Amino acid sequence: MSSGTKRIEANWLKEADTRTVMEALGAGARFVGGVVRNELMGEPVSDIDIAIAETPERAQALLEAKGIKVVPTGIEHGTITAVMPSRHYEITTLRVDVKTDGRRAEVEFTEDWVEDAKRRDFTINALYADADGTVHDPLGTGLDDIRMRRVRFIGDANQRIAEDYLRVLRFFRFHAWYGKGEPDADGLKACAEARENLRQLSGERVSVELLKIAAADEAGSAFRQMAAAGILSVVLPEASRLDRFENLVEIERDQLFTCDPLLRLASMFDLDKAGVEALAARLRLSNRERARIAAMLTDQTKIVAYLSIREVRKALYLIGVQCFKDRVMLGWAADRKGHNTFQWRALLAMADSWQRPDFPLTGQMVKAAGVPEGPEIGRVSREVEEWWVDADFTDDEFSIIERLKAVVQATVY
Repeated sequence: MSSGTKRIEANWLKEADTRTVMEALGAGARFVGGVVRNELMGEPVSDIDIAIAETPERAQALLEAKGIKVVPTGIEHGTITAVMPSRHYEITTLRVDVKTDGRRAEVEFTEDWVEDAKRRDFTINALYADADGTVHDPLGTGLDDIRMRRVRFIGDANQRIAEDYLRVLRFFRFHAWYGKGEPDADGLKACAEARENLRQLSGERVSVELLKIAAADEAGSAFRQMAAAGILSVVLPEASRLDRFENLVEIERDQLFTCDPLLRLASMFDLDKAGVEALAARLRLSNRERARIAAMLTDQTKIVAYLSIREVRKALYLIGVQCFKDRVMLGWAADRKGHNTFQWRALLAMADSWQRPDFPLTGQMVKAAGVPEGPEIGRVSREVEEWWVDADFTDDEFSIIERLKAVVQATVY
């Protein structure tokens, strides 16, 4: 194993729970993958994954001997999870793939760190670190690629992709998040050649990767590269509005807005309700995700930068805050003039401060006006509500009652 003098210093290394887990596992355990990569690149660290030369059963016994709760989350593939008060630690036994079909792998456990590194996807993910932060680069290429911010497959790119076709999308995701310059040529070529195999993947796995790509600062370039390689037409043939998507990414970045991956993804589409249903079914989106995309793409409410305050209140009441803000962002991203930033921001601010008014008319009031029990009460109430909304939510009770009387006299008697 190639081991240099590179050492990382990080708060997560010093956390009491981290030290407790590593001490329980012993010298045969090392941090691995994203936690090492991100620390070396100066990126935020969230999950802490650990690799160990012991079998999963032995690792579990070591942890439980120290009173640490263990969940066998994927023990057949060598993975257990140590549950600590501050965070969970995923611990996986070193392994090699003995059989793959592009979607899943059969593994055997090993004690060889080099063999474990070889089965990983990219060189920047094949780095390990001891409990004291000493970095190990078994393949001798990861640290250089970290320094160059270069995303490369380990060994033969075609072989790595054949082991799991999702690595095609991961290639673009990792380059968008961590890469610099143009994507690795060999990797790009291998991804393009394997694009049809993406049809074998489950919708859930594809949608998760697409949303992660969409969340990157360089998402616009990533999706353009995927389109040029013929990959986007395979996984997302509905993506006809990359221009609007790129504008939205730029707006969120320039205005320091929190990234909204689902909104970004939806901005690529011009779909009717049936189109959204088909997309959601294929990508196995949740009911909430499907409903939100359908609302923002099919709603016909007029949303423009120059809406009056009265028009804003009406739109918010009719379509709700979430749909209104989504429509504003899509309208902003489609705005070619480039000088309406203040107006678009003002619409978002009004939405954030808006409080939905309560319709003052009750069913009892409608009934007292002479409307019989049944569906007529709901119909008359909706008629008056439409007027009340158009009247900018007047709180004049006399005017509301007069309108109720007029509706009853004209449509009930």
